[in-house]
Amino acid sequence: MLRTRVIPCLLLRNESLVKTVQFGKFTYIGDPCNTVRIFNELEVDELMFLDITASSEKRAPNIKVLSDIANECFMPLSYGGGVKSLEMAKRIFEIGVEKIVLNTHAIENPELITEIANIYGSQSVVVSIDVKKNIFGNYTIRSNAGKRSQYLGLVEWAKRVELLGAGEILLTSIDREGTWAGYDNVLTRIIADSVIIPVVANGGAGTVSHLQEAVAIGGASAVALGSMVTFQKKEMGVLVSFPGESELKSALHNYIKY
Repeated sequence: MLRTRVIPCLLLRNESLVKTVQFGKFTYIGDPCNTVRIFNELEVDELMFLDITASSEKRAPNIKVLSDIANECFMPLSYGGGVKSLEMAKRIFEIGVEKIVLNTHAIENPELITEIANIYGSQSVVVSIDVKKNIFGNYTIRSNAGKRSQYLGLVEWAKRVELLGAGEILLTSIDREGTWAGYDNVLTRIIADSVIIPVVANGGAGTVSHLQEAVAIGGASAVALGSMVTFQKKEMGVLVSFPGESELKSALHNYIKY
């Protein structure tokens, strides 16, 4: 069994780092480069940055900000937001980003997944699937930072992106995001049982035990953290941090091969 990855998932809004709650209200966290320096010191294995307004504002990624982040980052780096062409992906790879995260533009142009994977490999393409329950309690896919409902079958879309060449899926529960209430492990299990590629659970982590549950109950291959690594505690001030290695080993020792 591969090591379970624990990935800080950081949100960009313009040139600032923010944290949202259920894709709505946001709190300013700080400067992205300063935050990367802290995670360097904490020896985090991997970082993910998502520009949460690029697609909805129909703008390209901020290459200058991304270049600054990549220059500071000592660990593998993923980026998503506003990537709508192979040429745009190429520019981002050239500045040192290892993985492109596609969401809205994967739905609008699914062939883009294959175009990038054919040149840079499936391991370089992450498809982000944002999910929210409707008034009937059914899971629905959202795009454009959660603003637009998509009439796509959840399992069917996950299987399709795998066939198109995605190397992993970032699965976010909008209902849990920023709540500290734990991941939606039912949602995670549905997708993890439907595909072979890794599924990264995202949205809701508040304790290390939540990470364990996402893997043990949800079947996640990796977990993404937001509020838990940018705030002291729920409803408290900003504090960039990361769980200690011993704490993670204690929680995830059955799921990690060291």
